[in-house]
Amino acid sequence: MTPRLLALDTCLVSDALDALGLPGATTGIRPLHGTARTVAGAAVTVRIGPRGSAAPAHHLATPAVAASGPGQVLVIGNQGRTDVSAWGGILSFAAARRGIEGVVVDGAARDIGEAEELGFPVYGRAAVPVTARGRIVQEAWDVPVDFAGVTVDPGDLVLADVNGVVFVPRDRADEVIAVAERLAARERAMIEAVRAGESVVDVMHDSRFEEATR
Repeated sequence: MTPRLLALDTCLVSDALDALGLPGATTGIRPLHGTARTVAGAAVTVRIGPRGSAAPAHHLATPAVAASGPGQVLVIGNQGRTDVSAWGGILSFAAARRGIEGVVVDGAARDIGEAEELGFPVYGRAAVPVTARGRIVQEAWDVPVDFAGVTVDPGDLVLADVNGVVFVPRDRADEVIAVAERLAARERAMIEAVRAGESVVDVMHDSRFEEATR
C-alpha cells in the first residue's frame, strides 16, 4: 500500500478524496526544513492539550515514538497552535533511530536544524523556539485526533509532501488510491496531448480525458 501511495502526490490524493466525497485534505501544513522528503505510512496519533495543574505522566509523544517504527508516521494534534513547540530535536533523534518515516504536526515544532541534519522529515505550521515544558502536555496517544479539521484515526494512511498533508481512511484506502492512480494517468495523457501540439485550452475541456477517472 505505501509504495503505491508514495508514487502519488497529495494533490492527486486530495482530488481522489473529493471525487469520493471524503474528508482528508488539510491546509496550512508544510515541510519545516528544505530536505524533508515525501512521507507516507500509517498514522500513529498523539493528542496534545494545555497543561493543567497536574504534572504530565510522560513527556509528550515519547510513548508513541517508543512504540513505532518503519512504515509509520507520527501525527501530532495540537489544535493548530503556533505559540509553542509540540515536537523537538530529541524526539526527532529518537524517531529517526526507530526508523519512523516522519512526523506531521498540527501546530509548531522546534530544533528543525537538528531534524534536517538527521534527514528526518518534520511537517507543521511553523518553527518556533518555545518549549512545551509547562505549557502543553500529551493527553492521549493511539486515539482519534483532530488534525487541521480532519479526524485522523490510528492506522489511517498519511501522505505528506511539498504541497501539504492528506489523510486517507484506512478502510477506504484501496478505493482512494485506485482513483488517484486513474487521475494520475489522466494527467499524463493530458500532458502528452499538449506535448503533441494540442492547445491547452482544448485539452483542459476535452471529455475524452474524463474517461480516465471512471
